[in-house]
Amino acid sequence: MAFNLDDYIRKVPDFPKKGVFFYDITSILVSPAAFSYCVEAMVDIYGKKDINAVAAIEARGFLFAAPFAVRMGIPLILIRKKGKLPGVTLSKKYDLEYAQAEIEIHKEDVPSGRRVLLLDDLIATGGTLNAARSLLLAGGAHVPEIFGVVGLPFLNYEKILSPTPITTLVQYHGE
Repeated sequence: MAFNLDDYIRKVPDFPKKGVFFYDITSILVSPAAFSYCVEAMVDIYGKKDINAVAAIEARGFLFAAPFAVRMGIPLILIRKKGKLPGVTLSKKYDLEYAQAEIEIHKEDVPSGRRVLLLDDLIATGGTLNAARSLLLAGGAHVPEIFGVVGLPFLNYEKILSPTPITTLVQYHGE
């Protein structure tokens, strides 16, 4: 049976500001069928691949990565905004459209020499994922693939995330 995930993604014009078309994944989370579809699709895609852990970006990425990690029997590594982790961290600054941000990861959580799937709910420009990938690589992990529930390839995320392969469950090509 085919499942149309697009039916479960709320599209909001002019949010958070005029001219931006927002793809809201919270409507997936309130639908057990859609949320389950996402987790099961991830297990189908990565179940037979050599993935030793999954790293997810705060905060919505955690929601998809946690049940996936449990189903796969692999560790979940949290990538958080600066100042949210109490241990020794690796950190990475990166540019946003009009500002700079910084993310961190517990240094001891990065499995050196292991294959870590990098995951977020939505891939837009790729800046945060690129910074997260840098953290994992700095900790000695390998990042064989990047996964997002939703992809916005018209924002050219593939350019910044190349050569790492990217998989999404649904893509939008601009409005």
